[in-house]
Amino acid sequence: MSVAGLLMRDVTNPSPEPSKAEAEVSGAGKDAAGAPEASVTAGLDYVFAEQVGYLLRRAYQRHLAIFQNNAAVDNLTAVQFATLCALDEEGSRSQAELVKATGVDQATIRGIVERLKARDLITLSKDPADGRKVIIAITAAGRSVLRAMTPCALKASEDTLEPLNPAERLALLHTLRKIADVDGAD
Repeated sequence: MSVAGLLMRDVTNPSPEPSKAEAEVSGAGKDAAGAPEASVTAGLDYVFAEQVGYLLRRAYQRHLAIFQNNAAVDNLTAVQFATLCALDEEGSRSQAELVKATGVDQATIRGIVERLKARDLITLSKDPADGRKVIIAITAAGRSVLRAMTPCALKASEDTLEPLNPAERLALLHTLRKIADVDGAD
């Protein structure tokens, strides 16, 4: 399996062997004579489980599980919550502006907007200055969901950081802002 394939593999349900389809597509594990292939990373001091991307993904998966376990509103994901927060904090905005505010890609935000609209948590309207642009706004029901979910989100953040002492928490948050290139980092 390629390194990209390893990075995309679901780490919540890791399988020690590639699936039959993965093995057939990549020829993983065997050379032309059918003998086991040498590991690509064996001599490179590359341990997948110690790489920043893997660790960030695992930490994020843990946080999402904690968020869902603490959720006061059924079927509201962390990304949907973040979208509602962005609309509440910054007001109505276009989909492109929402992409920038949340850090969620265009295709994903489109699905989030559809699901939030179906639940009447947001409304869509045409921009009076540009009829091609759709403006997204949070509804009263969306604000009610935020009021119910905000204490849960705060608890999820607290529970995620629970293994860390106060200095480690500050250092982690500072470092994540720096890596993410979020305003406020030195």
